[in-house]
Amino acid sequence: MARMRVGILTGGGDVPGLNSVIKSVVYRAADHDVEVLGIRRGWEGLTHLDLDDPASRGRYVRALTRDNTRTIDRTGGTFLHSSRTNPARMKKLPPHLEGKSFPAAETTKKGITSTTFDVSSAVLANLEALKIDYLLPIGGDDTLSYAARLHDLGAKVIAIPKTMDNDVRNTEYCIGFSTAITRAIGAIERQRTTVGSHERIGVFRIFGRDAGFTAFYTAYVTSIRCVIPEHKPKLEHLIDLLVTDKQQNPSSYALVVLSEGAEWEGYKVQEYGEPDAFGHRKKASVAESLSDAIKRVAGEETIVSDLTYDLRSGDPDFVDKLVANTFGTMAFDALLEGKSGLMSAIVDGKYDLVPIPDPKLGPRKIDVASMYNTDRLRPIYANKRGLPVFLNRA
Repeated sequence: MARMRVGILTGGGDVPGLNSVIKSVVYRAADHDVEVLGIRRGWEGLTHLDLDDPASRGRYVRALTRDNTRTIDRTGGTFLHSSRTNPARMKKLPPHLEGKSFPAAETTKKGITSTTFDVSSAVLANLEALKIDYLLPIGGDDTLSYAARLHDLGAKVIAIPKTMDNDVRNTEYCIGFSTAITRAIGAIERQRTTVGSHERIGVFRIFGRDAGFTAFYTAYVTSIRCVIPEHKPKLEHLIDLLVTDKQQNPSSYALVVLSEGAEWEGYKVQEYGEPDAFGHRKKASVAESLSDAIKRVAGEETIVSDLTYDLRSGDPDFVDKLVANTFGTMAFDALLEGKSGLMSAIVDGKYDLVPIPDPKLGPRKIDVASMYNTDRLRPIYANKRGLPVFLNRA
């Protein structure tokens, strides 16, 4: 009987803890005589792989063993590297697929028509040719949206959620979140000395395109104001709170943290550049926009800090190592049981296996009514008894 073979990949942005997932799967597989193939550069590894080209195979496929993964969990990033590739919406076909027929879709924006191709049939062919029985994709909303599609097409898939935004549905926690928040807290606390020395208002921008979890939890433990995508305050009210904070602070400064997707009444996040493979454009800094408004309305000086890519760099903290190891072993246990279409998760504070989220539902959001004080623009601190450790439910 042929040995079971498992493929594993990491898609989208890197976060601390990815290598811990990879190692946990490889070590668990070794105990069960299961082979593990690492697919490099996320979904690109299954769209651009040309099995007739040894160089392509060497670039995109790597056998994983205890020996070559022994130390990878000691560092951040992803041992398998990553990309933002969407096999269902390829703008340009890789050379070895040119001239082949794939379902195409046309979209017109600002008078310009563009065509994308769904190369899922090529992905399935590569999985079959590699003799991969199960695929374990690790990613956020975008990576997992294609994982759900692949499962619907008949591939056996067990997913693992990761994103600093912590906005994947069906789970209360995603790998990378704790480390990002810990780093954000450290950066803000360090900058209190500078903001206070100059008696200014500190404006911090943090990840959170569609949901405010990163800004919310950072504000929760640093006791500062936060603005999240789930609620649009009045600009005058926001500025008044910050000016009052500054006036009432013996050190004469105030702080606020904004999700990158935060808005206020009359303001819409500005985007620029070409959309990526999942339709997302880069966002202009909402912190700079608020800084300009504070100077214009209140005449106050500000200091703006961008808390973004530094939060995903370096080693994972204890929580991310713990969850990453557990999510990896849970996913492996699920495939040993013959399950598919599931995702490792935390639900009501407990580890569980749940369905891969339906992409049509979009990202998970903060429940403003129970978690966020819209008058004070702060987290709600009261009535936490009985809640899971992360204070929210999947």
